[in-house]
Amino acid sequence: MDDIRERLRGLPAFPADLPVLDPEAVPADPTELFVAWLNQAIETGARQPHAMTFVTTRRDGTPVGRTLILKDVDESGYHFSTHRTSRKGVELGRNPRASMVFFWRESGRQVRVTGTARALGDDVSQADWEKRPSYTGSPNPDWQVYTLDPDEIEFMQAREDRNHTRVEYARDSDGAWSHHVVTTPAG
Repeated sequence: MDDIRERLRGLPAFPADLPVLDPEAVPADPTELFVAWLNQAIETGARQPHAMTFVTTRRDGTPVGRTLILKDVDESGYHFSTHRTSRKGVELGRNPRASMVFFWRESGRQVRVTGTARALGDDVSQADWEKRPSYTGSPNPDWQVYTLDPDEIEFMQAREDRNHTRVEYARDSDGAWSHHVVTTPAG
């Protein structure tokens, strides 16, 4: 086991030529920055730039993460889909609070989107089902598209020295966004 520890410590972190996140230049709406970062990841050829870790909680409060694909981003939130009877579907039924974590390794960028998930209409869900590679021509009444309506979004831009730049947005009860630089150690 000591060999693994040394091998892990010896792995490179981030290169010097990473993008810069200027907290003074971020937009008022965090979705604008998210879409810009997502588009940059797509344009630079990042592998599966729409993949994210999706975190829900079990009945006992244990967080559970798994990888999902982002389906859309619009005024209602960040779309994803699953079976209603899947573990994540059941967990969302009990507690709709969830987080998405996107990581674009090539640019050293990470975004955490936290909020409340809600089911979208059956028309949206069935249209999504029909676009799946495994679609056989039959509807799936168990298939559900959800949207995560965020109330927190944190952007992190890695730096070679690991003093990463982090900006967190929070939405108030009136729906207005504010943001600040996160000054605590990363994590």
